[in-house]
Amino acid sequence: MPVQNHVENPLEYVIERASWMYEDIRRAVYSPVRRHVAESPALIRRIEVADLWASLREGMHDLGVARSDVLFIAIVYPLMGLVLAGLILNADLLPLVLPLVSGFALLGPVAAVGLYEVSRRIEAGEPVSWSTPFEVLRSPSFSSILGVGAVLALIFVAWLAAAWGIYAATLGPEPPASAGAFVRDVFTTGAGWAMIVVGCGVGFLFAALAFAIGVISVPLLLDRDVGMGAAMRASIRVVAENPGPMAVWGATIAGLLILGSIPALAGLILVMPLLGHASWRLYRRVVDGAD
Repeated sequence: MPVQNHVENPLEYVIERASWMYEDIRRAVYSPVRRHVAESPALIRRIEVADLWASLREGMHDLGVARSDVLFIAIVYPLMGLVLAGLILNADLLPLVLPLVSGFALLGPVAAVGLYEVSRRIEAGEPVSWSTPFEVLRSPSFSSILGVGAVLALIFVAWLAAAWGIYAATLGPEPPASAGAFVRDVFTTGAGWAMIVVGCGVGFLFAALAFAIGVISVPLLLDRDVGMGAAMRASIRVVAENPGPMAVWGATIAGLLILGSIPALAGLILVMPLLGHASWRLYRRVVDGAD
């Protein structure tokens, strides 16, 4: 008896696409390694704010081309955030929930490396599938990418330690009695407002440092095997030579991540892929000879 078509329920949809992804990843792991050009960028271009909007438009185009292939994988971003926040709540470390969610962006350049590969392949006219984001595991510069990730992770941990120290010096050091009591103390006491002001100031410094190190270092490493140090120095040069546009780009990222965090981080399913694709496109605009 022939099998008739039927409408998949959500569980069948997830299981089917998970099986497709597994097969594509398995093929990607055993596929030939893509060769990289081991050379440093010849020149950092000067860009305008208009280049940022053009990068976002191109990133939106890449997101449309990738369709559900990337969106299905991107579900991991809000899920990771919710799991980490849940662990902190269970550990009576409520004051670290907001620093953790906001600091999650510090790891964005490495978390989006698979999306950079998707945009690279779309730009080159190559096919994109479930396995594409995972092909970075076979990149010759993967160890350098992990090195940049380790630096950003250290900044993230240092930010959490600083955030806890600020809380201990203002509203702490004892954990809050409840979430309601914590929110009330934050917004109705002088100590709470001191924590907000100092926390925002210190958090900005950590964010600026991570942004300068990571804004183009990971895309550069994916494109060229130049080494971790050279990639981070090039990223810092990009910020130093384009302070205005890079400040706008950082503010744009922060604004989109805030919007994507509402409600319950669900918007990150769209925001993270968009920023990942747009960051690759911006790298292509700001580094001379990027290929």
